[in-house]
Amino acid sequence: MPRTRLSIKPLSRRRFLISGATLLGGLLAADVTLRQPQALRVERYAFHTAKMPANKELRIVQLSDLHLHKPEKYHERIAATVASLRPDIILLTGDFFEQSRNLEGVLTFLRTLRAPSGIFAVQGNWEYWARLEGENLRRQFTRANVTLLINRRRDIQIRGVALSILGLDYPSSADQVSGLVHASSPDRFNIMLSHVPAFDHQRLDGRIDLILAGHTHGGQIRLPWLPPLYLPRFSGAFVAGFYKVGRNGTPLYVNRGLGTSALPVRCLCPPEITLFRLMAPLPTKPSPPGIPAKTSAHASTGKTPRL
Repeated sequence: MPRTRLSIKPLSRRRFLISGATLLGGLLAADVTLRQPQALRVERYAFHTAKMPANKELRIVQLSDLHLHKPEKYHERIAATVASLRPDIILLTGDFFEQSRNLEGVLTFLRTLRAPSGIFAVQGNWEYWARLEGENLRRQFTRANVTLLINRRRDIQIRGVALSILGLDYPSSADQVSGLVHASSPDRFNIMLSHVPAFDHQRLDGRIDLILAGHTHGGQIRLPWLPPLYLPRFSGAFVAGFYKVGRNGTPLYVNRGLGTSALPVRCLCPPEITLFRLMAPLPTKPSPPGIPAKTSAHASTGKTPRL
């Protein structure tokens, strides 16, 4: 029986490059749609303020932009990670879902979160677009032990430390910003929650100690050395991380969020859980005789190494 000789035609350079590019493109597409959107990262910050007594620390976790379609293992991992951070309070800065029919899924997720001193939230633009009436949503969130603040302030005490959580609704007017700011007390550490980072910062009057926002997703799709390809309206010049805003340089932190919107893709922009450790000011070096030690009326921020 004659043998059949197998003939393998060598790849041309052109076919080799096309095949390689196709394979690389497929791997990249899988990475930005399957792995990177769930490559959860914890960002840790030490926030030093004169409103904290020495030898005390409060642990605050911020979550933002969940955009939950249906509960998944990813959301279980988020809840487990939050629990491992041992937060005193959890603060949520909006965009929980995109359609009102996801409400039960969102409530299911919220019930998995635990914080001994409470969970507080504000609405985002997707709640507004879904035409979810604020007071009804507030009642629904109460079922999940979450306090939804609609241009309201909530005062709490944690181990003798006085805090005020001020929730700025979406959308908000300059007068609403002013009203909320003037509801703050200088004797308390005042944290303002706003879904969008761009609002009338000139109305802050130096009365807010820390602002937490989301909305931008950190750009969601980033390329090395380039600015974000797209930022949603009301992002302003803010992308992610710490900024100073208003006449008095109030610290504003913009969270990259946990979900995706428009496209189920993240590229070089990992989803984020943020832990803030509220602490007393760092010790200052002794000043030379006759020169008083330099002090600041405002809190300072410093990122701690990731543990």
